[in-house]
Amino acid sequence: MGKLDHKVAIVTGGSRGIGAATALALADEGADVAISYSSSADRAKAVVADLEAKGVRAAAFRADQADAAQAAELIHNVAERFGRLDILVNNAGYTAAAPIDSELADEAAFDRQLAINYTSVVAAIRAAFPLLPDGGRIVSISSGVAARVGFPGMTDYAGTKSAIEGYSRGAARDLAHRGITVNVVQPGFVDTEMNPADGPAAATFLATTAMGRHGRPEEIAAGVVFLACPQASYVTGTVLRIDGGYSA
Repeated sequence: MGKLDHKVAIVTGGSRGIGAATALALADEGADVAISYSSSADRAKAVVADLEAKGVRAAAFRADQADAAQAAELIHNVAERFGRLDILVNNAGYTAAAPIDSELADEAAFDRQLAINYTSVVAAIRAAFPLLPDGGRIVSISSGVAARVGFPGMTDYAGTKSAIEGYSRGAARDLAHRGITVNVVQPGFVDTEMNPADGPAAATFLATTAMGRHGRPEEIAAGVVFLACPQASYVTGTVLRIDGGYSA
């Protein structure tokens, strides 16, 4: 018996990295899991196969998280497909790095970053809360830069992550009367394709952490699963830092 038996979860951006690890970890606790993807159809199909191998129901949905309408429609499609929705994990993210005064700053990329990291997360939460049962769970993935920027060029990215943390605190207040918890996981440097442990900037990044290593996607996923489980019913409006001491 898993802690999440008979629950249905959606993990946005679940075809790789932290999202895929989170989907698999939720399935390990018995949840049926839907994932979304924007372009990696083959990877999403592979994750679905891995999920089904664990004995749960699974499906992948294509959605561009830069489009708030698609982000909201995704929630309704998952609930219709599975018959319910218990857990929303807002994992999809986008990074556009450049100093705000740089000639290389890409305004279109900044706008897409804002849409994916904040606007569509808000749209997903607004679409999900009427469908969630009392005691439902909302978890959003932020970033250590929301607590400590640390490097130039991260202004707009840090702003989007700080914004979703503030929104989540407010939503935790608004939805507490139904027992719906709203929390944030704040990862540090995690070994993914976007930030590989053997990448050119790895040495610079690791010098800023207490533990001196990249995190693993599974370590972030473990925090999400905790917040999604019944044992976390008194945890809401919080930011769980899993950052190897980046913020210490």
